[in-house]
Amino acid sequence: MQSPRERSTVRARAGWMVMGERGRPSALEVCRVLAVLFSLFPSVSLQCKILKCNSEFWASTSNSGPEEEFCTALRAYNSCVRRTARTCRGDLTYHSAQHGIEDLMSQHNCSKEGPTSHPRTRTPLPPAPPPVMTDSQERSDGPEVCHYERSLPRNTAPPNYTHCGFFGDPHLRTFGDDFQTCKVEGAWPLIHNKYLSVQVTNTPVVPGSFATATSKLTIIFKNFQECVDQKMYHAETDELPAAFADGSKNGGDRNGANTLRVVEKVAGQHVEIQARYIGTTIVVRQVGRYLTFAVRMPEEVVNSVEEGDNQDLYLCLHGCPANQRIDFRNFRARAAEAQSVSRTRSSTGANGFTYQSAKTKCKERLPVEDLYFHSCVFDLLSSGDINFTMAAYYAFEDVKMLHSNSKRYHIFEKAAEMNSAEQKGRNVLSVFLVNLLAVLLWTVCL
Repeated sequence: MQSPRERSTVRARAGWMVMGERGRPSALEVCRVLAVLFSLFPSVSLQCKILKCNSEFWASTSNSGPEEEFCTALRAYNSCVRRTARTCRGDLTYHSAQHGIEDLMSQHNCSKEGPTSHPRTRTPLPPAPPPVMTDSQERSDGPEVCHYERSLPRNTAPPNYTHCGFFGDPHLRTFGDDFQTCKVEGAWPLIHNKYLSVQVTNTPVVPGSFATATSKLTIIFKNFQECVDQKMYHAETDELPAAFADGSKNGGDRNGANTLRVVEKVAGQHVEIQARYIGTTIVVRQVGRYLTFAVRMPEEVVNSVEEGDNQDLYLCLHGCPANQRIDFRNFRARAAEAQSVSRTRSSTGANGFTYQSAKTKCKERLPVEDLYFHSCVFDLLSSGDINFTMAAYYAFEDVKMLHSNSKRYHIFEKAAEMNSAEQKGRNVLSVFLVNLLAVLLWTVCL
């Protein structure tokens, strides 16, 4: 695998390859086709069942067993994914699953031919004893290439570190410091690049509500040179392990194994994963019944996209799709209006909080009325679950620990609105230029 410093290049490919005079389209046909393509961008939403395949595989392999059982489950997973090919073609989660299966089969020496089985029902096991320290776990150092900052060329500017956070109902802070509140029910990818992938699964907080929160989290660290083997970390409600899925706490048996470590800060509540070989720190917490995620990552690693990979759906990079976003400012305005109407009738709302009592409660932990404070108010009004107060509080504490610019810890509504307006302006300009080009093409071809 290439190091974060090696950039991939995309080569231009030739188009309109035809044989013979009869196969060559006329200039008029070419122009009209181009004009239509520039003007129309249809999107098709199919009933892709890849998430069912993913959840079945994670359930069947959550408790480590013999290698043969793992290979059997992996072949069943592969069969399930292949059955979804028609409806999932173009889905990023589907293509990520394909690549993941190939890597796991290679790593575990699994044959594609062999028995398959339905995933086993998950049964809880007693806590495993602490793993015996191996030679690789006792090594405190490794090759230069396994230490991100040390491996950079001398006399270069220090790396620019970025932060992404995901918490609450849920709220997303992207690597670009955009702050959004989203629906995103089900499984969604937060990060996917050459070095790791992160996926969350969100479930409704209250039946029938649009508000969801994270109940499962899976992180896959891909094998990297002489530093680390491929490792998977999987957490879900009431199961926040202090080790990777295979029971180890570091990157395996390679020379730089200790540049990837799982560190338990508070048992069952707070885990930190340090990936020094890519300059990355990840914080996973359980607050109440739900999980929170925060990461610090060099900008170079964030943008280390595999050639041909489409990053549009990775939430930490581009945010939630427009149709999945919630404008909690409107929600808050309606809540404040409802409170003024109902003052003479009741002191509390449907979920136990009025707008004013939610503000008072959030103020105890978040004295600055930034978007973390307002997300806390939103969560209390939409769910009534007081634990979301602490989720917002810890999300902001993680910002202070992981964000590289102390002046950007807080995000306020005006700044968020300006970012949103700027993005909308870019979108409008893009649409205008595309339509202008379509008109020009059509005119020239007539």
